[in-house]
Amino acid sequence: MESGTEPDIDLATITDRMAVKKAVQSGNVEDAIEKVNDLNPEILDTNPQLFFHLQQQRLIELIRNGKVEEALEFAQEELAPRGEENQSFLEELERTVALLAFEDVSNCPVGDLLDISQRLKTASEVNAAILTSQSHEKDPKLPSLLKMLQWAQNQLDEKAAYPRINDLSTAILEDSAV
Repeated sequence: MESGTEPDIDLATITDRMAVKKAVQSGNVEDAIEKVNDLNPEILDTNPQLFFHLQQQRLIELIRNGKVEEALEFAQEELAPRGEENQSFLEELERTVALLAFEDVSNCPVGDLLDISQRLKTASEVNAAILTSQSHEKDPKLPSLLKMLQWAQNQLDEKAAYPRINDLSTAILEDSAV
């Protein structure tokens, strides 16, 4: 509204994507998978890597919550068959299951899987897939627009005097010193 332009995205889809992202970030992967399927069932069907990463995150959450038996059963039934089909999935599965070998995960060489950054990485991957399925760019436009502004100003610096934006955070026009 502030820019006076019409959004080229349905604002309701932002709410849906935020709900999926929040579910992954809070560790509720089953809910996230259900929400993704409600949005578009083809997303997970056509993106086996994304589905594997969501299932891997689900396994990580089981391990985080100390549900060792359930985690082993889940890994055997859901993830092992996918690992047989794809070598990179198998390597990621082995890395994840290695968490079970350590009582103190702070000393575990793969303890980074339990960091919040792993949830954020998975949430970002899901968000990008949803955007792609909705025919939107997966990266925000603002950073590229700001880079384009900087480039244009650099080009103009060589050719003309003009009011320049020196501080992008305030966007105040300043007279250029020629």
